[in-house]
Amino acid sequence: MDELTAQNPSSIQSMFGVISKKYDLANSVLSFGIHHRWKKRLIRASGLKPGAKVLDCATGTGDLAFLFEAALQSTGEVVGSDFCEPMLEVAQAKAKEKGSKVRFEVADVMKLPYADQSFDIASISFGIRNVKDTQKALSELGRVLKKGGRLMVLEFGQPQSKIMGSLFGFYSSWILPRIGGWISGQPKAYRYLQTSSAAFPCGKEFLQVAESTGMYSDQKYVPFQTGIAYLYILTKKI
Repeated sequence: MDELTAQNPSSIQSMFGVISKKYDLANSVLSFGIHHRWKKRLIRASGLKPGAKVLDCATGTGDLAFLFEAALQSTGEVVGSDFCEPMLEVAQAKAKEKGSKVRFEVADVMKLPYADQSFDIASISFGIRNVKDTQKALSELGRVLKKGGRLMVLEFGQPQSKIMGSLFGFYSSWILPRIGGWISGQPKAYRYLQTSSAAFPCGKEFLQVAESTGMYSDQKYVPFQTGIAYLYILTKKI
């Protein structure tokens, strides 16, 4: 496997392909299941309305896409896209088991194959830090959003509390790679999770990147567990 870095997209694509079959199990164990609660909070904050058309980018195994579909209660449409085909194969298998109508498609968030103003809501959870150019990805997501539509971004960051920061730093540096490596057979992938999260701009710094696109009129963020993760809510300019 090549060096794991957002500047090397092929390495990220390969990493997720290798861990795809153990991805859900590792996430649930390593987060103690809390990532499910974070995603449900994203859905509630999205302002989702019946009949909405939703795009979930970097959908992975489809968890967030399925939550959007459930919230729409058989109205609207949900598309889940990812540039890693093995992850989508897992998502499609889950969709078949659930009887889901979510449409899963191979697509790179840096160059989405969708027309301008196609979606009411776009989302990306735990994927934005993996792109080569954050500003370009946010611009592309804004392009496919309808005017007044919302972009929901859920991503790891750095805790604001010194105590939580120390605890999370120890956990993510020493415990997470060992357990994640044991479950998936790829400890390198979970070391990357820690290093990429520690380096990625969060809170106000992330909003500055979003503002530089000129696409969004309203921007805010909500820290989870003092900043282990952040939910960003960006509204497309009208």
